[in-house]
Amino acid sequence: MHTARTYKTVAAGSAAVVAAALIAGCGASKTASGSNTAGSSGGSTAASTGGSGGGGGGSSKTITIPTASGWDEDVAVSYLWKYVLEQKGYTVKLPSLDIGVIFNGISQGTGSNADLFFDTWLPKTHAPYWKKIHNKVEDLDVWYDQATLNIAVPTYLKDINSIADLKGKASEFDGKITGIDPGAGLTRVTKEAIKTYGLNDYTLQTSSTAAMLAALKSATDAKKPIVVTLWHPHWAYSAFPIKDLKDPKHAMGGAEKIHAIARQGFSQDYPKVAKAVKSFKMDDKTLASLELQVVQKHKDNPDEGIQAWIKTSQGKQAVNQIENAMK
Repeated sequence: MHTARTYKTVAAGSAAVVAAALIAGCGASKTASGSNTAGSSGGSTAASTGGSGGGGGGSSKTITIPTASGWDEDVAVSYLWKYVLEQKGYTVKLPSLDIGVIFNGISQGTGSNADLFFDTWLPKTHAPYWKKIHNKVEDLDVWYDQATLNIAVPTYLKDINSIADLKGKASEFDGKITGIDPGAGLTRVTKEAIKTYGLNDYTLQTSSTAAMLAALKSATDAKKPIVVTLWHPHWAYSAFPIKDLKDPKHAMGGAEKIHAIARQGFSQDYPKVAKAVKSFKMDDKTLASLELQVVQKHKDNPDEGIQAWIKTSQGKQAVNQIENAMK
């Protein structure tokens, strides 16, 4: 979680200031999901079949699905929906934006040019945003229900199995916990956990998801100690020898649910799409295989990743599920 995870970016202040401008022009903004983690490329685009932009009402067949920078599950799932919708004659735009900009934009309703967003974590991670916008958007239900925020270490650190075990051992980790974006919801929650467990001799080092993953790879390749902030779902758990630390004080929160949300009026403008989103579900194994293809193996061309994934049994099943729901 999944980030990418945010607010996985709770940068509400400055993000809100620029939100209107960026959302209004998101068709010209950084297209296709340039995930901090994956460096995704590419924009969307089947031939236009009517309409001139997302949020344009029932006559438009262009749908804008902003993706949250650095949140791989969001990138992967959004590209899946891009593929299916384009097969149905829609034009799909996938601008990569900060989470604060996304929430602000999608709460503006018809004309905002932000129609649908697949990565709202509730009840804790995106609580500050949700409190402000919950009555200004459509909640299209939960598609993944095992999302968690975590502090993790390599599996070869046998004597560290709980966040509490980190206390008094800061020197082993150069006094730092390697995190992601400064404004991320995961960062906010981790700071709370540091206080809860009395880890005052640690500094939470923030930069980006990509930097965290690079540090994790470097450390595990050399079998050195490292503490990182992570989330489920994430492909890192299958790529590196890492384990989540137990959280007996529940400072990181419990399992969360990932909701798809839309601007007000979306269900009226796109009833078949809204119906399909409401019925969409994905489990751990299916999501992991999707992320593997889209944000790892084909990080420079996510569309190719989708093409590879839909040839698998899991991919075929997921596509059929969405297409049948749109009938």
